[in-house]
Amino acid sequence: MLLDGDEWRTMLRGFQSEAWRLETLPQYLVPQESAEFEAFRDGKRIDPLTYSSAYTDDLKRLQGEGKSKGRVHIVNRPLSEYLRFEFSRYYAPHVAAGEEIRILDVTERDNPLSGVRDFWMFDRSKVVLMHYEDDGTQISRELYEGDPAPFVEYQRIAVAESVPFLEYVSE
Repeated sequence: MLLDGDEWRTMLRGFQSEAWRLETLPQYLVPQESAEFEAFRDGKRIDPLTYSSAYTDDLKRLQGEGKSKGRVHIVNRPLSEYLRFEFSRYYAPHVAAGEEIRILDVTERDNPLSGVRDFWMFDRSKVVLMHYEDDGTQISRELYEGDPAPFVEYQRIAVAESVPFLEYVSE
């Protein structure tokens, strides 16, 4: 089943304890980010400790409810311009607001999740496969109807093999 609109928003908001994402692409083309991306290209930066958005406000609310959001992004160096933008514009303030973001750098090592595509997992029981064009344009979101066990294992591997975002960017 493809998820869009209200069905997707319900999935993102309706989890009980944990929402977790695996990101594998060096770029995501999101039309809503174009103005922010241009500002980044023009040298405009934000203070992640004071930055506020609907997403950071939601992260703080979730944390107050005892829920968590996290992700691991698989990367190769040199980082793409988009990843440098995403790190500064989104990851830094999202970590400050309570999201557990980790980086799995596979530049000088084998990718332990080679072939695994982007997905969201909710409460380790519901999986949404994220489908993209090669350039990072999203095609669709699909509710996975099978056993979530392989995705739970992908999460375990991703977390075990990655480092916290702030540790990664401080190196």
